[in-house]
Amino acid sequence: MRDSKATIGSGKRTIGERSAGVPPAVFPKFSGNIKIRTRGHLPHWEGGHAAYFVTFRLADSLPKQVLERVRFARSDIPETAAVMRRPLSDAERLRLRKLHSRRMEAYLDAGAGACHLRNPAVARMVALSLKKFDGERIRLFAWCIMPNHVHVLFQDLRGDSLKGILHSWKSFTAKQANRILARSGEFWQREYYDHLIRSGSEFARALSYIIANPKRARLRNWPWVWAVPEGPPHASI
Repeated sequence: MRDSKATIGSGKRTIGERSAGVPPAVFPKFSGNIKIRTRGHLPHWEGGHAAYFVTFRLADSLPKQVLERVRFARSDIPETAAVMRRPLSDAERLRLRKLHSRRMEAYLDAGAGACHLRNPAVARMVALSLKKFDGERIRLFAWCIMPNHVHVLFQDLRGDSLKGILHSWKSFTAKQANRILARSGEFWQREYYDHLIRSGSEFARALSYIIANPKRARLRNWPWVWAVPEGPPHASI
């Protein structure tokens, strides 16, 4: 794999090269080796060294009533499967993904809340934080920092918990953002959305989604989007 440089924002600042020898992304089969963890109301699928598409949002980015409706729908599906003592079907997993993308993304892209990530200093700090452990703890494939939420496509390289990776990003950036903005209080929503990538086609869809997000939201010349230049990795199915 070629070394690559990730350039932040306007392209005037480079935040380092990926470490040599980083393995290609691996898309594990959905099997007993994948853990299903619940945090709050939402189920999370995790697997060692898996690739993920994740979204985390500012605390005021979604109306409470909208968030509660989606939370109920997303918890009801796995709870029903658990009562019936069976795994989720492909159709049910697809429905869970659509609950996120169709409802929540529409509100997010409409620009709800204070949109603190429009501040260039805050956006740059978040971008640099995402890149910090690229090639060590994670392999970063793409990210997009929108005005009120963040999308990231990455692979866990060490077998760390998804919860731990997200906590590291959110905890540090929340403190730094509040300092930059001279504010206090909750910065990110506690919950986040994640999808475990299980195939090359899923990877390609997630990558395309991230790259196209600013255009869909009608943000012209939006600088806070990046994707690895060497193209998609080889999938191991």
